Amino acid sequence: MYLFSVLEHPFKSMFITRKFEFSASHVCARPELSPEENRRLYGEAANPHGHGHNYVVEVTLRGEPDPVNGMVLDLKQLKDILNREVVEPFDHRFLNYEVAPFDKVVPTVENIAIEIWRRINPRLGGSLHAVRVYETPDLYVDYFGGEVK
Repeated sequence: MYLFSVLEHPFKSMFITRKFEFSASHVCARPELSPEENRRLYGEAANPHGHGHNYVVEVTLRGEPDPVNGMVLDLKQLKDILNREVVEPFDHRFLNYEVAPFDKVVPTVENIAIEIWRRINPRLGGSLHAVRVYETPDLYVDYFGGEVK
């Protein structure tokens, strides 16, 4: 029988990461540029017909485990937030045409990470530490919040 949910230790702050996936298509192009200028800027990603990725996202929270349940955040609650705020609106969508703000913002992997942060941070009580988005197995972006200039 356990009397405590959290072992005593002087440094209780921890990081916990949840990984999930979604598939989406996008085109990287600025509407004010010509097709040639977009191709020079974005390469093959500027194909007007778009292309798709199987994105892998890691969301990392920082906090102290609750003394009663031993968790930084209820993992079922975190999964529900991620499904509602990211997976359901992004999965199997053409981001430029179906997911705001990508009708006005180029959906680069950097902008996707920022948008995921914007959607989930208010629901996590200040515990969000990082959002990592893999566009391909060897290309990812880490976003830690804050102002992007």
